This record gives sequence, C-alpha cells and structure tokens, in this order.
Amino acid sequence: MEGRAAIIITMALLAELRRRNVLKVALLYVVASWFILQLAKVGIASHGWPAWIDNFLLLVLGIGFPVALMFAWVYEITPAGLKKAIEVDQTQSIVYKTGQKLNAAVAVLIVLALAAMIADFFLPDFEFLIPEPEQGDPPVSAKAPEEIRSLTLANGLKLIVWPDHDIPNVAMYIFVRAGSRNESPGITGLSHFFEHMMFNGTAKHAPGEFDRIMEAAGGANNARTSSDVTVYQDWFPTSALELVFDLESDRFQNLRTEPEFLESERGVVYSERRTTVDNDNMGRLFEQVQATAFVAHPYQFPVIGWPSDIESWTAQDLITYYRTYYAPNNCTVVITGDVEARRIFDLADEYFAPIPTQSPPAPVRTVEPEQQGIRRLLIETEAQTPLLHIAFHAGSATDPATLPMNLLLNILVGGDSSRLHRVLVEEQQLAISVGGYQDEGFDPGLVYFYLTLPPGGDPAVAEQRLLEELAGIIAEGVTEAELEKARNIVVADFWRGLATISGKASALGNFEVFHGSYEKLFYLPDSINAITGDEIRAVAARVFRPTNMTVGVLRSPTVIEESQQ
Repeated sequence: MEGRAAIIITMALLAELRRRNVLKVALLYVVASWFILQLAKVGIASHGWPAWIDNFLLLVLGIGFPVALMFAWVYEITPAGLKKAIEVDQTQSIVYKTGQKLNAAVAVLIVLALAAMIADFFLPDFEFLIPEPEQGDPPVSAKAPEEIRSLTLANGLKLIVWPDHDIPNVAMYIFVRAGSRNESPGITGLSHFFEHMMFNGTAKHAPGEFDRIMEAAGGANNARTSSDVTVYQDWFPTSALELVFDLESDRFQNLRTEPEFLESERGVVYSERRTTVDNDNMGRLFEQVQATAFVAHPYQFPVIGWPSDIESWTAQDLITYYRTYYAPNNCTVVITGDVEARRIFDLADEYFAPIPTQSPPAPVRTVEPEQQGIRRLLIETEAQTPLLHIAFHAGSATDPATLPMNLLLNILVGGDSSRLHRVLVEEQQLAISVGGYQDEGFDPGLVYFYLTLPPGGDPAVAEQRLLEELAGIIAEGVTEAELEKARNIVVADFWRGLATISGKASALGNFEVFHGSYEKLFYLPDSINAITGDEIRAVAARVFRPTNMTVGVLRSPTVIEESQQ
C-alpha cells in the first residue's frame, strides 16, 4: 500500500512539474548554459579573457539553475504572473500560455538538432569551407632543415617542431625565461624552487603523480635552472604524446602553491643547498666568486638562493612569481622526434591555448659597471686540496666575441692536450686538474677558470703561471694548428649534439631563446670555420686584463699558518 502511494505521489509531482513547465525550463536552461560556457572558452583562448571568467560563469549558472526551477514552479502566483493572468484569455492560464512559448523553443531546438544530424549524414563535408589545420611557418633560411615548423599561439606561446622519425620517441623541452637574474633580495632562489614545485602536484594530480604517470607511459623527465632560464625536459614514446601535453599544460596553469606544499619542499631545497654549497668546497668557492665578481647585476645571486631567503619565501611570493614568469608568452616549447607538426599544433591548441597570457615580466635593466681593479677573496676551511678560481668579465650569448672565446677556451682547457692542462698539470704539476667555461646568457657574464691544486700546493704560483699563459696568447696569439684543431673539435661536437632528438631540442631552444631565432643555429659551423687567429688574440686582450679579474682561493687554515712561519 505504501509503495503504491509513493508511485501515485511521484506521478502527481511529475505531472505538476510538467504542468508548471519546470522540466522545459530545466532543458532550456542547460542548453543556454552550455552555449554561454562555450562562448567563454572561445573568449579565453582567442581574446585573452581572464581564466577566472570560466569558473565564475559556472558558479553563477550553477546558483541560477535551482532559482530558475523554483521560479517556474511559483510563477503563476507571483505578482507578474497574476498580472499576466488577468491580461490573457481567461480560458487559458498563464502557465498554459507560458508553456506554449516554451514548447515552441523546445521544438526549435529539436528541429535544429535533427537538421544538424541529417546534414552531417547526407551532405558533403564542404572541406573548402573548413579552415586547414595549422601547419606552422617553415624556416626562411636555406640552411635550416625544411621540415622544421614554428608557430606562435594567440596567447604568445612559441612552439618549434623538428620531426625525426628514426625511432618512435619524442623529446619535449619547455624553456621558461626565469632564472636567478629575474630575482631580487628576499626572493633569491625562487626560480630553482619552482623547478621543484612543478613536480609537487596540481589541482588535478597529487604530489609525485606527474612522475608516476610519465614513467607508466614509458617516459622520463628532468629539469634544470640557470641564471637565465628554467628548462623542463620530457622524453617519451610517441604513443604518450597527448598524455604529456595534458600533464604539462596542467602544471603550467594549475600548480598547487598552498603553504603546506611550500613548507614540504622548502626543506628539500635547503638540504640541497647544504649538499652542493655549504658542505662542498667547490660550490662554496664558486658562489663567493660569483657574488664578488658582480656588484650590481643580479648574476651575483646564487641560483639555489641565499639561506635567509630560502627560509622566508611566502606563498604569495610563489603565486606572484608563478603567474608572472610561467605565463605562455614567457615560454618556448621545442618538440623533436617521431611527430608531425600539424599534430603538435592541434594538441597545443587544445591544451596550451586556453592558458591566458599575462603582462610581460619587468625587464632586467641593471648593467654591471666596468670593473675598476682586481678583486680577491679567501675562504679558510678544512680542505685536503686548495682550490683556485679566476673569473673575467666577458660578453653575452649574442656578443660577436663569444664564439672566438669559445674556440680559445677549447685551446686552453679542452681536454688533456690543451695548453693549460699540459703546462699546469703535466709539466709543472702545479694543479691536479684545470677547467674552464664561458657564460652565454642574456647579459654579459664571466669566463671562468677553476683549478684543483695538489695537497700543499701554492695558489699564488699556480695563478701566476696561468696568467703568464694568458699573457702569451695576448702577445703572440695561437698557432694555426691549435686553431684548426679547435675548429674541428667544436664543429664535430656541434654535429654530434644534433644526432639525438634531445640534442636537437636543446640546441633549437637555446638559439631561439638566447639568440632570437632557432635558424641562426645552422649558421654556426660556417661561423666557427671563419674565425681567425687575429680575432682570438683580440678577444683575449679584451677579456684577460688584471683589472677585469676576480680571484678566489679556498684552502686550509693550517696551510696559511705554515706559509706565514
């Protein structure tokens, strides 16, 4: 009996809902809401509307739905409903008249839906009316491989695709123009910290899930932070292409920045600093030389951050930095491997295009003033072997002198047959090892030499002998045999790097970001082969000046005491 009563009540309720047009209002409300949300998505993707509009409309429409249903239920007894009831034909209730209008609206929807289904089934596709899928821009230079394509989305994200079908694998490198040069006192180390946070979960994926999903699909990933950029690297089979696009786009717009996530990773970064700097003599001396060589430019900041800043980052610092520097218009994506450009651009349009553009980050305007004299620093600590670091101010990545300096460094420290290794390590045994490199960033950086001396070695003697070799380059230059050897090694290294999809992605991205165009990469071998001995001698004279030099020494206090006796 109770079950029968429940059925009668339910049927009566449905009948009343139908009589009062509640069901029709619900149908029309859902359809109209869908159109409004689609319009919002188009506005966000194509016109730069803020991303919060989508969620805001969803909230408003969600609140409005029950309100609309309640209004339909009570409409006939509202003042407006009663007024209309008087005005219309008394033989027909206002609910009935409203229902007729809603019936007409529902009928139009049904007819349009049926027409669309019939047209889709019977009519041709009219492909000439459908825009061609985006294929990107081919390279302008004849030296660049013709299969490379590039595309900039409406939100400013630059994509470069170099198909390579040798193996069914893909390399995806995302270059974010954010490094320690973009930091300031109080927030040093944030760029490196984000390298950690980007693996620490989103609104969609829990902490650690990014790696688990990637590995389950046969992929791997890594990341690195420098003074100029942060680079996220993915390697995966072609079958995981869409999955990786989903993962990457998610963390580039939905990263978790709540205080609990900040605190969990803060300790990890501080532990890394203790390992790589505080308890590592090489890292400790490097940090102090870098901070001494630069007195104005933010290249003085350590990439990992100063200890007090690591301890004091706030959640608001993270949110501001993330929204500013992880915007699509501040990133470049390079994809190489077993892919087609059209497919990549379609996926980018689906996953990355909805991410809203942001105002460009503030430019770094500080220019390091010319050094006025030699700078020295000494670190006294327990050390089995003394360390000697010597740094000279040099150029940026786009400085014409940077490439000749690269060849000169190959002559000086490029392997066991190099000048400095032969003289300092093998012949005079003043050092156990010697190495060097050149910064190639957005702004002028350093040419940096680092030596490990034998126990009891004298840094002053090693420094003097190294400077004599550099003075010899300025006075006499290098031999043609040395220059030709350096050219051959650097050009061979260039082509060897492009033999892998990872090397291709790295090289394309570096030239696009630091040189302004990936196409300049393919002029590099000719530029290397055109360098003369006079150019090398000139750049040595420009850079290797005593007034342009910073010298750092790390050695045991006992060595200092013995030398003073």
